[in-house]
Amino acid sequence: MTALISLHNNTLGRLEMTSGWLTPTLARLVFAATLLVYYWNSAKTKLGSGFFGFLSPSDGAYVQIFPKAMEAVSYDSSQLGIFHWAIAVAGTWAEFLLPALILIGLLSRFAAIGMIGFIWVQTIVDVSGHGAALGNWFTAAPNILDQRTLWTFLLLVIVINGAGPLSVDRILRIK
Repeated sequence: MTALISLHNNTLGRLEMTSGWLTPTLARLVFAATLLVYYWNSAKTKLGSGFFGFLSPSDGAYVQIFPKAMEAVSYDSSQLGIFHWAIAVAGTWAEFLLPALILIGLLSRFAAIGMIGFIWVQTIVDVSGHGAALGNWFTAAPNILDQRTLWTFLLLVIVINGAGPLSVDRILRIK
């Protein structure tokens, strides 16, 4: 039994020594592989037309972010106010910028905190505005709560450990 414990400690102990750089690097890689394109594609649906589309959200942006408000104005976004416009623009920019910052590892801890907030606001809108079922933990069927918790955990790895050695954060720290 001692030999088995020794083998375990020697083998996996070496892996533990790499966790300072391996864990945050893998977290960013998994984020890029699974959520980066998801959020960028979502952001693209919110852009208005033309060169200044990033300042003029599409009707789809308002429907996604303010479903009940859009229904109340018969899906005419021109009837919504400056508050709705500011939130739609900020949400669109956040969907582009926060994942990009995590991808390159610039201000990655702040970007990951921002993404966590974004995910839970998105979840609230999905449940209260679009009628999605939140679900419960510890059930056999995967649900939104399970999914968003996993996304949050992935981002918490970056919040806690930073972006890792292959990042702009690390380059800036060296200089």
